[in-house]
Amino acid sequence: MRLKLSLGSLALCAAFGLSACSSGSSTSANSETSSTTIITSSASTGGGSTTSGILPATANTAYPAGLYTTWKSFHYITLEDEAARYPTWGAEFSDVFGSYLAQGLNAARIIWSTYNSASCQIAEASGSNMYKRGCTVSEGIGYGMLITLFQEDWDAFNRLWIYSTAYRNSVYASGRGLMPWLTSSFSWDIPDDASATDADLDIATSLILAYYKSGNSAYLTDALTLIAALWEHEVNKSNYLLYSGDTPGTWQGTNPAYNLSYFSPVALRLFALVDPSHDWTAVLNAQYTYMMNVQAAGTGVFPDWSDGSGNAINPPNNSATNTYWTFNKESVRIPWRIAWDYYWFADPRAASVLNTLNNFIMVRSNNDPTQIPAVNYSWNLSVGADIAGQSLPTQWLGAWCATGMAGNSMDWLNVCTNVLNATEMQTSASSYFPNILQMMYSQLLNGMYVKPANMGI
Repeated sequence: MRLKLSLGSLALCAAFGLSACSSGSSTSANSETSSTTIITSSASTGGGSTTSGILPATANTAYPAGLYTTWKSFHYITLEDEAARYPTWGAEFSDVFGSYLAQGLNAARIIWSTYNSASCQIAEASGSNMYKRGCTVSEGIGYGMLITLFQEDWDAFNRLWIYSTAYRNSVYASGRGLMPWLTSSFSWDIPDDASATDADLDIATSLILAYYKSGNSAYLTDALTLIAALWEHEVNKSNYLLYSGDTPGTWQGTNPAYNLSYFSPVALRLFALVDPSHDWTAVLNAQYTYMMNVQAAGTGVFPDWSDGSGNAINPPNNSATNTYWTFNKESVRIPWRIAWDYYWFADPRAASVLNTLNNFIMVRSNNDPTQIPAVNYSWNLSVGADIAGQSLPTQWLGAWCATGMAGNSMDWLNVCTNVLNATEMQTSASSYFPNILQMMYSQLLNGMYVKPANMGI
């Protein structure tokens, strides 16, 4: 018999900062009358502050709001909805979530794209586009928490938070307090309990921001627990660079493979704010130095993976054997992270990185965002060639737009964002990644990333 999540005598209501709980309460965390209410958008106390960076002249929050409806309806599902659709599989959900469900705490997940692992196949969905979409990746939970937070969808945010917390504390996980990178729906089955550092950074970041926006200390308490685990298991203490994951034999060997798209300057600034017991500023500075050295050593873009010396490297999981030297599916997130940092904190290092990227793409597109080539550019042509594609993916349009947020070319920023805002979201069984990045870039470029004024930084 499988063991269920053991929380001992812990009162989950108290742990989650709920006003009241009972087994018969509503599962909606967004209703003012619900006994499981954590916080609602109308109760936000953090306010907003002026930011340092630049937005397009036509930035309009209506664009991400429209995308959000499409994105959420296709890529987000609640535990109760999935259990109702697939009752045989749903019978297993109480193994991980039973203690939460008993006190009115419900969960939701972000649906990953088609994956052939047997753990990701929903037998009851055979013949539909959900058949091989039974898995969730931790990255999606982190992104989803940020998206729902900036969209002020507190019910969805809290459900994703519960999903993260349940798996981080599950007896089926690694025991290191980090989110397993691959989970199977709401099931006890965890196909791979190794962590992905970017997800842990984003989950913790969203919780800190939720605390400053709402005043609910339960968010901060959980963030600090996660941050402590992150420091212990995902920071290389010899050089203060972020490991790509917590697996000693895979990501923390003698020559670790680093992923610069995992570097989140905003996360590290927030960690330094709330966790002075660890030197997160040293990590921030080491990461920026490393990033700028890698960029300066190449063509102006970044390789997806690099070693401690800044050379492009094939990662040990062989996930990028034919692409690791190019600005590709990993690096597409770098402009989002660095533009966010410049928008909130105006770090000149962020401006340098962004402006170099912006100059790079303006040359190759003849200063026309409608003519951006569908090319994954090589970091070093002596290592490997550019890789040409058929058409420019939406996430790459968003990424190249965001390179203009340090003010290198307002014409570029304005025109490019207009093109992005005119692009509809195309959903399919394989559209998890382009759709979620389209959401994130649209929110950032259209002014949804409001910095809580009460953070004091």
